[in-house]
Amino acid sequence: MYSYEDRMRAVKLYIQYDCSFGSVKNELGYPNHHETLHQWYLEYKEKDDLKQKSTRKPKFSDEQRAKAIQHYFEHGRCVSRTVRLLGYPCRTLLKQWICEEYPNEFPPCSQGVSLIRLTEEQKEQAVMDLCTREGTAHAVADKYGVDRCSLYNWKNQLLPEGSPSKMPKRKKNITVQTKSDQIAELTSEVAALSVEAEELKKQVYRLKLEKDALQKAAEIIKKDQGISLETLSNREKAMVIDALRNTYSLKELLPVFQIAKSSYCYQRKALQSPDKYEDAREQLRISFTESYECYGYRRLYICVKKPDGSNYSEKVIRRLMQEENLVVKRTKRKKYSSYQGEITPAVENLLQRDFHSEKPNEKWITDITEFHIPAGKIYLSPIVDCYDGLPVSWTIGTSPNADLVNTMLDAAIATLGDDEHPIVHSDRGAHYRWPGWIERMEKAGLTRSMSKKGCSPDNSACEGFFGRLKNEMFYDRTWTGVNINEFIEMLDRYIHWYAEKRIKISLGGLSPLQYRKAQGIAA
Repeated sequence: MYSYEDRMRAVKLYIQYDCSFGSVKNELGYPNHHETLHQWYLEYKEKDDLKQKSTRKPKFSDEQRAKAIQHYFEHGRCVSRTVRLLGYPCRTLLKQWICEEYPNEFPPCSQGVSLIRLTEEQKEQAVMDLCTREGTAHAVADKYGVDRCSLYNWKNQLLPEGSPSKMPKRKKNITVQTKSDQIAELTSEVAALSVEAEELKKQVYRLKLEKDALQKAAEIIKKDQGISLETLSNREKAMVIDALRNTYSLKELLPVFQIAKSSYCYQRKALQSPDKYEDAREQLRISFTESYECYGYRRLYICVKKPDGSNYSEKVIRRLMQEENLVVKRTKRKKYSSYQGEITPAVENLLQRDFHSEKPNEKWITDITEFHIPAGKIYLSPIVDCYDGLPVSWTIGTSPNADLVNTMLDAAIATLGDDEHPIVHSDRGAHYRWPGWIERMEKAGLTRSMSKKGCSPDNSACEGFFGRLKNEMFYDRTWTGVNINEFIEMLDRYIHWYAEKRIKISLGGLSPLQYRKAQGIAA
């Protein structure tokens, strides 16, 4: 590959530069490998000279060459078949062997003959441009209007055997970078990617932490997972943090919940200390359950007592109800109407929405309401005293007929003294305009009073009684599987509880019967 003069020049420079391969390569541009130069040096050091001609052991022996040529002629003169069956050499080399032995075997194709004829001077200039080029061999060939094979053939003809090739490898960028610059650039890119990867890992870790925090908050505090962690109270945050301490460190959890370490320690200490409201919480739960889950904080304030008999503040009761999730449910429904038209003449409204009474059995109010459960419909007909809201009498049935209200009225009249003749106020329902009702009223000396047609506020006191009753014991409850008799029993039990135990704020925290006993009215 390299001539004798080139190899000798390289060895002498190698000795001159203290066996520095890089210095020789930078000055001469060859050889490409240090081992090649070192072999030349060892040969020169041993023999004080170099071989005149560098020989290379042929890749294929003469026997293999002869066998390949013979196979070509004996098997249809197909180059591809010979190469495929023998496994050697390449098609180009086989054609070269055949052309050397049989020059007329592959006549030149007329279509491949170049129409451009160059002079010897032009060929020499083309070879010089090929060896000293900075671009590609294609560019040099296009410049002279020939192909690359022609250029290399001219080079082999004009230059001596073993001349060094000056053809650099094709590079994507014209600017040549040294190996150290490339290493430095790659190192910088790797460092930047490492930093980015670490940031992504931190983000993933933080997102996982926040997810676990939300799940734990939903599990412990019964909070919706859609809420923000910042909306939790400090005590709730401390509870969730304690639950996550086995998985995450305190240093990681505090920034996520946005709570100071001092606040966390304070709340944690408070959580570990005995609850001073433990007894109050138990009283709250019991009173709330026994009251059909209808007591708000004002009435529970009366029920819940300290060990010394005093009351907790209303603020404490509200907070404890919130913590225990004791919520009173309120639902408004369409009321039952018993209006059947103008059966008998209506009487005037004597109460005029004045439901205040100075003594018992002065003003009575009545109406009918409906309860619709899967088992059927149930009707309630009560008489309520305006003095303290006491249900004087009531009847419960499955049909809103005359017997329902007449039986109720008879039971209420039986509780009156000889000198007691209350006003009985009702709406304009058919039950209070039938002859049987009117006859009983006149016989007992009771005064009739009726609301204006379609005006429920005229009988708002009785409507309020029905609203409290249904909100407290009927609405927002599942009545599937409850038959009519069972429901009637439950409704009757509630009205007894309403009269005997249910607290009224207006009565000083007493039930209607307790209030009458306190006034000395009832035994």
